[in-house]
Amino acid sequence: MIRGAMQDNRNNARPKGTYDVEALEELISVLLEASGRGAVIIVEGRRDQESLRALGIPGPVITASQKPALALAEDIARAHREIIVLTDWDEKGEEMALQIEKHLRCSGSRGDVEIRSRLKRLVKKDIKDVESLSRYVERMRELYGT
Repeated sequence: MIRGAMQDNRNNARPKGTYDVEALEELISVLLEASGRGAVIIVEGRRDQESLRALGIPGPVITASQKPALALAEDIARAHREIIVLTDWDEKGEEMALQIEKHLRCSGSRGDVEIRSRLKRLVKKDIKDVESLSRYVERMRELYGT
């Protein structure tokens, strides 16, 4: 059993406190599908980008640490229709996500932060950043055999 794991209320057969590996795999699938359609994923840094590549994310992954949030949002809004904000779930990542989302809205676009929010709720007791995500998913797959 994984410390800090969540119970899926839709599946009462799962004992409280067990890890919801299906929800994690679903979120990874959503990212893969969106990326395959050409969605851009915004992360904080190079290691986050490498982690998503290790998960098989094929599409554009842009690092937010290279530009001010306003310039980044304007450039991305011009070039991409589907935008996923996937910053870390620590304090810095929270602030960055809010700033990017605000600037995207001002540029006439909408950044998807729902995937980030769901992922955060699922793994925040075990990992705090996107950089650790690929290793975490690999470990969960080994433990739960998916």
